[in-house]
Amino acid sequence: MEPISKETNTLKAFRWIAILEGISYIAFFITMPLKYFMEMPKPNRIVGMTHGVLFLIYVLLAFLVTKEQKWNFKSFGILFLASLIPFATFYVERKYLRIK
Repeated sequence: MEPISKETNTLKAFRWIAILEGISYIAFFITMPLKYFMEMPKPNRIVGMTHGVLFLIYVLLAFLVTKEQKWNFKSFGILFLASLIPFATFYVERKYLRIK
């Protein structure tokens, strides 16, 4: 991934969504035991839907930022994989999405 030289509105939105998606992923992990061990499905349903929406927005913005910054498909792959690994969106936001 090439360094970012100009911060655009799409990039700003993606940085925020990356952070929010990471937080929602953590919250989703917290609500799973509530659902299965304490029989409290409602928090999991709410957090799960929120996480799902944020995930979809994250993937869409990852695609748009990749096109906007003229990055290659491998760069999109890194951004996409980060959405599947807990805490990786925080790493990507700090390592790749900040202006150098």
